[in-house]
Amino acid sequence: MTGTTPEFVINESNRFWIGVVSASHTSHAVEEGIAQTCGGKAGPLGRMQSGDWLIYYSPRTDKKSGEVVQAFTAIGRVADDIVYPFKVNDDFIPHRRNMRYLTCRSVKIADLLDQLTFTKGRRNWGYSFRFGQFEINREDFMTIANEMLKVS
Repeated sequence: MTGTTPEFVINESNRFWIGVVSASHTSHAVEEGIAQTCGGKAGPLGRMQSGDWLIYYSPRTDKKSGEVVQAFTAIGRVADDIVYPFKVNDDFIPHRRNMRYLTCRSVKIADLLDQLTFTKGRRNWGYSFRFGQFEINREDFMTIANEMLKVS
């Protein structure tokens, strides 16, 4: 799916998701045109449907020891309805989805905390992100997407 850019079209049937992935894993996902969340579990990816939108949030540059990022780092559209296993090595066979990513810029969550319903007024705003993937409403998606897609 690399090199394929979807149009930024929102339909009534679309759902909107946040996936929590390190910035280095996000870069790899965008290059490969795939999505992988929650340690490669099939269930969370299976909740998405073709045409749904996914925004990656990256807490750090690398999974455990990286530098703090705390930004939305990629935005893409689910390409099809297939969740498939992908053998990384004999010990790790995560599930993936095909995606079409938009060219975007990273946006620090600190700039949006007071605008998003899942963070506004919450001292522990990061709690939702602990699940690895969660659904957000259309308004929150549009708030994040509009910032990520702004041309500097």
